[in-house]
Amino acid sequence: MFKTRDRNADRIIRHARVRKKVSGTPERPRLSVYRSLNNIYAQIIDDSKGVTLAAASTQEKDVLAQLAELDKKGAAKLVGKLIAERATDAGIKQVVFDRGGYVYTGRVAELAAGAREAGLEF
Repeated sequence: MFKTRDRNADRIIRHARVRKKVSGTPERPRLSVYRSLNNIYAQIIDDSKGVTLAAASTQEKDVLAQLAELDKKGAAKLVGKLIAERATDAGIKQVVFDRGGYVYTGRVAELAAGAREAGLEF
């Protein structure tokens, strides 16, 4: 019998492999991305303290109002801009990008592009 491929389990393995090397510090925290079927979430995390410094997602009320005319990629770019604004408000200019085991294309790349446009450096 052939075993069916569990894509999410493969993603979790890839994410764990990357997380061995990528870690957020107080000077350069980690920008972590989680992508579900319909939504995208981003957090800026200081791994040395285990604290989330800023977060943004498509589930927030102010973002939901703007999503009617946007597709998923546009929503991801909007979340990227929002997380960058919140990061600069918290005094964060540079981050380490953690793509969460996802391929760096589509919504993940758009989130990163939106964060760069708003002034966040990777």
